[in-house]
Amino acid sequence: MPTEIERKFLVQSDRYIQAAQRSERISQGYLCSHPDRTVRVRIKGGSGFLTIKGRSSQSGLSRYEWEKEITTAEAHELLALCEPGVIDKIRYEVPVGSHLFEVDCFLGQNEGLVVAEVELQSEDEPFEVPSWLGAEVTGDRRYYNSYIAQNPFCSWPR
Repeated sequence: MPTEIERKFLVQSDRYIQAAQRSERISQGYLCSHPDRTVRVRIKGGSGFLTIKGRSSQSGLSRYEWEKEITTAEAHELLALCEPGVIDKIRYEVPVGSHLFEVDCFLGQNEGLVVAEVELQSEDEPFEVPSWLGAEVTGDRRYYNSYIAQNPFCSWPR
């Protein structure tokens, strides 16, 4: 069973941009955003993807993930069926040591939210912590994209 293991952090400065090896725009919506299973449709660059994720572990570090590439035409058709709240963001890929951080800079109603994720091979795998990384939010459901889609960052209390 494919399992995703990742840690998630807020980003405290834009210094990651200089180190980014690549960036691309992502649009994504949710056919199902239930905590036990999310079904996501994504257009990333020129490709479409359908992703199914299971419930997160108690620590929030790992969960089942299955992904299949689909055509962009299929992705556009499925986005039209999604729950309200399509996410729009720019993803920066930033190598740090032997790991790749994905930094999502949210747009639209989620502008101002910047979150970094690093995928790991095990829950206790060490990794280099870059200076631009802020507080860890792994396991905090408010920072799941499925939550942000329904509860935009602009509506969060400050």
